[in-house]
Amino acid sequence: MLIGEVARRSGVSTRMLRHYDSLGLVRPTGRTVGGYREYSEDDIRRIFHVEGLRSLGLSLRQIARALEDPDFAPSALVGDLIRRTEDRLRREQELLDRLRAIETSAPLGWQGVLRVVELLHGLNSPRAARRQQVVLAPTEDGPVPTELLARAVLAESDPNVAGALRWALARTGGEGVASVAPGMRSDNVDIRRRAVLAIAEMSGDQATAVLADALGDADPTVRGHAALALGRRGATAAVPALVDMVVGGTNDVEAAEVLGTLSLDPGCAERITAALVAELAAGTADTAVRIRLTQALVELPAPLARGVLRQLADDGDRAVALIASALLGVLDEPSPGSA
Repeated sequence: MLIGEVARRSGVSTRMLRHYDSLGLVRPTGRTVGGYREYSEDDIRRIFHVEGLRSLGLSLRQIARALEDPDFAPSALVGDLIRRTEDRLRREQELLDRLRAIETSAPLGWQGVLRVVELLHGLNSPRAARRQQVVLAPTEDGPVPTELLARAVLAESDPNVAGALRWALARTGGEGVASVAPGMRSDNVDIRRRAVLAIAEMSGDQATAVLADALGDADPTVRGHAALALGRRGATAAVPALVDMVVGGTNDVEAAEVLGTLSLDPGCAERITAALVAELAAGTADTAVRIRLTQALVELPAPLARGVLRQLADDGDRAVALIASALLGVLDEPSPGSA
C-alpha cells in the first residue's frame, strides 16, 4: 500500500509517516519500481501501535524503546505519565478557575481584570495574614467579588481568615448563599463543614432552606452546625438534631440553650421535654449522658422542668439525683423582685 493510501486509511499525515521513516520508527518494508514507499500489513499495524502509544503521551523516543526493547517494563513510565498528567491537569484547573472568576466578576475593562488577578494572588497567598488583609481591606474598586469569596471560604483552613471570609460573604445576601451552597454537595467533609458555617451566618429563606437540607448530612458536625443555626432562627425541625448533640456531648451546652429558646413556644416546649425524657428513659447506663440531659432540662420552662427533675431527684444514679436536686433548688429560688 502506498503512502497516500496509508495516510487516508490511518489518519496519519504523509508528513508524519515520512518523519516516522526518517526516525526508523516505522519504515516501509518495500519500494515500488518507481521508488515509492510501499507499506505491508505489518507496517500498518506498527503505525497503529505508534499512534496508540502517542495517545498516552509517550514521546517518539519512548515509543521506539517500548516497541524495540523486549525487556522494557511499562509500569514506571506509565506511573510517571500519570504524575505529569495530574500535575498538568491541576495547573489547567487553576487557570480555568481564574478565568471563571474573572468572567463571573464581569470586569468592565482590563483594569478590572487586573484587579481580579491581584485579588486571586492575595487570596492564594501562603500567609494567612495576607489572605485576611485582602478580605477586610477596603478598596476603591468595591468589595471582593462574591464568587472569589465563596471559593476561598470553602478552601480556607485558618480560623481567623475563614471568619473574615464568612463575614464578607454574609454581607452579600442571596448571592453569597448561591455561591457557597454547592459546597454542601461536596464529597469532602471539610468543604461541607466550611460551607455550613458560612451559610449559618447568612440570613434569608434561601440560607434557611440550605441549612434544613444539611440536617440530613452524613457528618454529625455538619448536622450540628445546621441545627444550631436553624434553632436560633426558630426552626423546630432542628429539635431532634439538637437533642442528639446533648446526648453526644458535642456543643451540648449551646444545643441546650437553643432548645431552651425554642421551648418559649408552648407547643414546642412539650415536644422538647418529651424528647429529653425519652432519652433519659432509653436505659442508657452512661452517667455523663444522663447528666447532660438533666442539665438541659433546666433550660426549659420551669413548670415543665420541675416535674421531670423531681422524678430524677430520686434516680438510682446518685450523681444524676444530686444534680437534679440542685437544679430544683435553682428553679425554686424566688426571682429577684418577686417579693
